[in-house]
Amino acid sequence: MSILFVHCMIRVSDLQASLDFYGRTLGLQQTRVRHYESDRFSLYFFAAAPGDPEIELTHNWDTSRYEPGNAFGHVAFRVGNIYEACERLMHANVPILRPPRDGHMAFVKDPNGISIELLQQGSSLPSAEPWVSMENQGKW
Repeated sequence: MSILFVHCMIRVSDLQASLDFYGRTLGLQQTRVRHYESDRFSLYFFAAAPGDPEIELTHNWDTSRYEPGNAFGHVAFRVGNIYEACERLMHANVPILRPPRDGHMAFVKDPNGISIELLQQGSSLPSAEPWVSMENQGKW
């Protein structure tokens, strides 16, 4: 059997904040958009590069709030430099919930409360400030 991961779907309440987060803040590319007027929803697809697995943002036009369940854990992305990625996210006012104290892993949340794990590509970077001294905040 051949199997290929295609996408992960997230229902979004604040469409513009979600588009900004996944596109501008995380730096994913929007690969396509589909609007279904009769069913009153839109799908926005993002990927690191064309052909990569995607994040599907589902915006139901008439739903303003979702409650996160406790079965879903997080979405993970590999980054070239975890310190630079976290610095860029902090400057975009994204809280760093679990700082990359180990030079390898960090957690943030998207505008919908979805946990995003960032993993250092390759070997862990040497420990560095301000990350080593930074405390965890919230839940991820």
